[in-house]
Amino acid sequence: MLTSEFFSDRSTQQVAAALLGKLLVCQTAQGPLSAWITETEAYLGTADAGAHAFKNHQTNRNRALWLPAGTIYIYQMRTQFLLNLVTQVAGVPECVLIRGVEPASGIATMQANRPVPRNNLTTGPGKLMQAFGLDKRLNGTQLSSETLNLDFKAARTPVKINSSPRIGILNKADWTTAPLRYFVVGNPFVSRVRQREVDEVNHGWQE
Repeated sequence: MLTSEFFSDRSTQQVAAALLGKLLVCQTAQGPLSAWITETEAYLGTADAGAHAFKNHQTNRNRALWLPAGTIYIYQMRTQFLLNLVTQVAGVPECVLIRGVEPASGIATMQANRPVPRNNLTTGPGKLMQAFGLDKRLNGTQLSSETLNLDFKAARTPVKINSSPRIGILNKADWTTAPLRYFVVGNPFVSRVRQREVDEVNHGWQE
């Protein structure tokens, strides 16, 4: 499957759910780093009060959102960088935030970038960017096998996907409670997961 085909004819909500289990691969000077996507959030553009493109508000910071599907949109919030993937045709500023990933390869490099125990390495959008050693340099570029890409052949299949309100979207009327966050049930690499909810054997993946 080509990356462009993955986004084609899918709503942003469908993309957010379909990304779960896909392998995110980052090329670095130390070798490739990879991780399975475990948690995402959908942002629905000009109508979405929780989105950067709400009311068609375009700035230098968010201009990547108006580029074609497969464009990388990275923004900075305080000291952290957050990774998003544009999901629709050029001019429709919708995206998916990658909130959590389960490390697959290059874990030693990830822990050198972010020196914490493995179970806390990538359980949040800022954490995974630190672990991958990423900043804003890829903002506005397309997913590519030379930089950052999705490996569909190495994907895993969740046993169950749940949705919930997005995290940190406050005082935005119905958009605060809209179930636009998607996650792999039972996976430990999900924001705010409780230990009793973790599938200790398979991490919520089909065998």
